[in-house]
Parts: sequence; structure tokens; C-alpha cells
Amino acid sequence: MSLQSLALISNWPVPTAAAAVVRADGTVAGSHGPGQHRFALASVTKPITAYAALVAYEEGAIELDEPAGPTGSTVRHLLAHTSGLAFDEHRATFTPGERRLYSNAGFEVLGDHIAKAADMPFAEYLRQAVLEPLGMTATTLDGSPARDGISTVEDLVRFAAELQAPRLLDPRTVAEAMTVQYPGTKGVLPGYGHQNPNDWGLGFEIRDSKSPHWTGGSSSPRTFGHFGQSGTFLWVDPVVGAACVALTDRAFGPWAIEAWTPFTDAVLADLTS
Repeated sequence: MSLQSLALISNWPVPTAAAAVVRADGTVAGSHGPGQHRFALASVTKPITAYAALVAYEEGAIELDEPAGPTGSTVRHLLAHTSGLAFDEHRATFTPGERRLYSNAGFEVLGDHIAKAADMPFAEYLRQAVLEPLGMTATTLDGSPARDGISTVEDLVRFAAELQAPRLLDPRTVAEAMTVQYPGTKGVLPGYGHQNPNDWGLGFEIRDSKSPHWTGGSSSPRTFGHFGQSGTFLWVDPVVGAACVALTDRAFGPWAIEAWTPFTDAVLADLTS
């Protein structure tokens, strides 16, 4: 089956783009573009890093509420962007849990914390815990656990299928990751401005009623996922029972704000027609 809406990426002002939709039962509903082309993920790296953290939690290597990062911060705070760490600097800017400050530094601290607990480099732990078991052979982490992943649409379809029907984790753990952490916390959603509340789970942004937003106007409030500054995104809409991955090689900007929402709305219309 092919979703006609996916062809809309051909009109995006980008050099290269690929997209696919995978249903909750693991079947690919459609794809468009070079599925094996490797793209820089930017912050779409974070959900994959978060999944490795949850594997480490289930293996007993770490606890979600153990200290990690600045004084008073925990693994949970790091995953939920409430540790108090600055956006791109390893310095505390406020008390953990006080507000939501999106932080690359927080995910780098998280990677270091897991590496120490697992006694191996984080990139290797990620490979063993997530990438290899899911058959994501074209995916690598070549630097920061916050933003230096490289992958393909075909690999991220495997990850998106896992998010909908977990095999590596207990479904209850995944449900916790998609549940709002520190409800009512306000903050800035990069590229979209102040949000009150600015809801996040454990490494995954939760749509709820945010406006403006990078998903569709018809996306359900339960939609979760992430987008990246390299012009990439992955969302899962549990109400529709499907996930969408779109990767490009043009930096996020006004073009993406203009293109992504109608694209997602068209995909959802295709899925529900």
C-alpha cells in the first residue's frame, strides 16, 4: 500500500528527502524517497538515546530517580529536560524540576552517566542495547548522544515500530516514557517559542494542546516524538495507530514550519480515509 500524501516531500525545498509511515502492527503503509540514504538526525538522536537509557533502567544498570547531573538532578530530570542544565553548556541555570529548559548538555551528561554505569562508551552501549537488536545496521552515533546520530528512513521505521509495539522494553516502561513528566512545567519549544505547559515524557516530546507545533493540526494530543535541526522528524500518533518518519538534508527553518504541518495533516487524512 502506498500513501499518496508522502509524495508531498517532493515539493519541499530541500536537496534530498525521504519519508515513510509504519503502522502499529509493524506494516509499512507507504514510503517515498531514498529509504537507505543516511541523514544526520540532529535531535532526533535524543529519542534513540532515551530508549537506550530505558534499556539500562530495565537491566538494572541505572535507576530513573538516582542522582545524575547537577546537584538535585536525576536521570528522570535529564530525560525530561528539567535538570536545570543550559541548552548547550554544562552549567546549571536553575533548580532541577523548576522549569523545562531543552538541553543538549543534559543528554550528554546522561550518555556519560550510562557509559560509566555500563562500563563502555555510550555509542557502544546504544549499539548493543537498541540498534543491533532492532536491525538498525545503518545507524551510528558519531559524537554527542544529543544530536550526532546518523540514520536512514528504513532504520527509523524499525525504531518507530518498536515504539508502538515494544519488544526490547516492557510496554509499561514505554508508556511511562510517553507520560508527561513534571506536569504543568513551562518552557520554550525550540523553533516554536514559549509553551505553557511545555509537556515532555522521558526523552519524547508530547504534543498535548501545544500551538504552534511541528506536528499536524489534526494530530491527537497523545502524539509524541521529536524533530531535529537538520530538518528531520519522527512522530507517533497512538490514536491513529501509526508513526511517520521524515528525513532531509536542509536545516530546520521557516520552510519546515510551513511544510511539516500540512504534510502531517495529509498523512493523517490518508490513514483515516
